[in-house]
Amino acid sequence: MEVRIRDGGPGDEAELQVLFVRSSLANKGDRAQLLDHREFLEFRFPNGDHASLRVAVDPSGRAIGFATVVGGGEGFELEDLFVDPDAMRAGVGTALVRDLTDLVRKRGGSRIEVTANPHARPFYESVGFRVIGVETTELGAADRMRLTIL
Repeated sequence: MEVRIRDGGPGDEAELQVLFVRSSLANKGDRAQLLDHREFLEFRFPNGDHASLRVAVDPSGRAIGFATVVGGGEGFELEDLFVDPDAMRAGVGTALVRDLTDLVRKRGGSRIEVTANPHARPFYESVGFRVIGVETTELGAADRMRLTIL
């Protein structure tokens, strides 16, 4: 699938909110818990001086995925990575991780970390993240993962 990645901004909020909910509810294992806690289905722009929102768009300009990263120095945190269910398994998530890797490298970073729910672990491992621990989140246990940038 042809994907272009660009910076996101306030004009993207409504479209990304819809994408966020569609993607979040696409995993049957998470759906009931998320519907019981609708506050977790609210998209929020990343904030802070070193926060970035990157949006993957298809040839028509429609948002089909997005990722947010925050941090500085050597370490950055991948806060969000969501792909529209109709575009899953087409390389969109991989393209977003590669884009963020380049962005973090340009900012002098050497690693990206993420707290990933269990169903996302195979994807993150496929793009180079490795499990470094387990964290307890409001929705249960999650893998703590790290991508080392060379």
